[in-house]
Amino acid sequence: MTQPPAAREGTPRKAAVAAWIGSALEYYDFFIYGSAAALIFSKVFFDESDPATATLQSLASFGVAYAARPIGAFFLGHYGDRFGRKRIMVFTLILMGVSTFLIGCLPTRDQIGGLAPALLVLLRILQGLSAAGEQASANSMTLEHAPQDRRGYYTSFTLNGTQFGQILATLVFIPVAAMPEEQLLTWGWRVPFWMSVIVAVAAWVIRRKLEETPAFEREVAAGTVPRMPLSVLFRDHWASVLRVVCAALIATVSTIFTVWALNYATEHVGLDRALMLWVSIVANVVALLAIPLWAMLSDRIGRKPVFLIGAVGSPIMMFAYLAAINSGSYPMIFLVGVLTLGVVYSASNGIWPALYGEMFTTQVRLSGMAIGTQIGFAVAGFAVASAAGIVSPEGWLGLQGWVGVGVFTAVLCAISAVAVVTARETYRVPTEQLGLKSA
Repeated sequence: MTQPPAAREGTPRKAAVAAWIGSALEYYDFFIYGSAAALIFSKVFFDESDPATATLQSLASFGVAYAARPIGAFFLGHYGDRFGRKRIMVFTLILMGVSTFLIGCLPTRDQIGGLAPALLVLLRILQGLSAAGEQASANSMTLEHAPQDRRGYYTSFTLNGTQFGQILATLVFIPVAAMPEEQLLTWGWRVPFWMSVIVAVAAWVIRRKLEETPAFEREVAAGTVPRMPLSVLFRDHWASVLRVVCAALIATVSTIFTVWALNYATEHVGLDRALMLWVSIVANVVALLAIPLWAMLSDRIGRKPVFLIGAVGSPIMMFAYLAAINSGSYPMIFLVGVLTLGVVYSASNGIWPALYGEMFTTQVRLSGMAIGTQIGFAVAGFAVASAAGIVSPEGWLGLQGWVGVGVFTAVLCAISAVAVVTARETYRVPTEQLGLKSA
């Protein structure tokens, strides 16, 4: 089969760079909310008369975006498979940039009362709707532009950009967290959110000239683009959607590490905020190197064995990381934290764009990945609030404190591992045959 005009030399690299930059900008916005929810919002937007409840509400507001993401996945997935990947990639970045900037403009609870947290949650929902389409559209774009034998490597650029966005968000918050309390709670916390206006501008500049994928153009040329992609998805690919939902629970490792563990270390153990933020930065810097290496390995030996290294190893390392936090030893926290998030978790995190995307045909790839991942990520997002509840005196299934959180994380990782074990290996399947039952 001849390639359509869009399959020009250099386009895979352009698509990967556009995915990397866009994801970095998008997830800078998304992750600064996590740091603010863990360190600041309980004091600014929620009732401080009950600090424990205010913290729980603040962390729950972080999870609200994950609840919105499945809803956004249905709408953006439909339009992405119906009208193309490029339009969704531009729209999601603009929506994220505007909603994040407005969070930085919100009046506090002391100024307008209960309306303040309500507006905060509304804007967080818009962030979630944006994130729902970002990774799936970027992953579809890079996978469908990539050479067949390097799909793992090229699709890893999206997650690599996500990691850089998290690094940037944390770096911005280090000087903010070190500010005097009065300045921090009045205007200091707003600065990282105001900076997101750059995202709206960058979205138009970076992605407006990006070419549509060869695979989607073939569908258009052949007249096989479905009018209702979701009906095709749930009729022919429901098992793959369910498998992606379960596999995506591995993201719990990231949310527990970056949000709950940060709050636990600073509020319960009394560790320094800036030093704990540096743990996340160093771990994500290491992940920038680990993700493409794991992805290249998956192009050689397959997606499943690499993913399972992360799914099995991450909960073991999470126990060690939480134990290190509880010990208060900064050298141990840094060492185990970097190994957990930077190395072991990157095995799963770096190759899931290829693994999930290869489960679907071009007709439903964006919607299949979007819906499957966002439902799984919703569970991962609310895992932060669940972990906060486990630490409470009531505990969870008789378990309390960080041990209960470790067990909770391990259970979700086990579900993810089982889902991938039952999947087909697809790293050698030609791109045009992906998702076909006969392939």
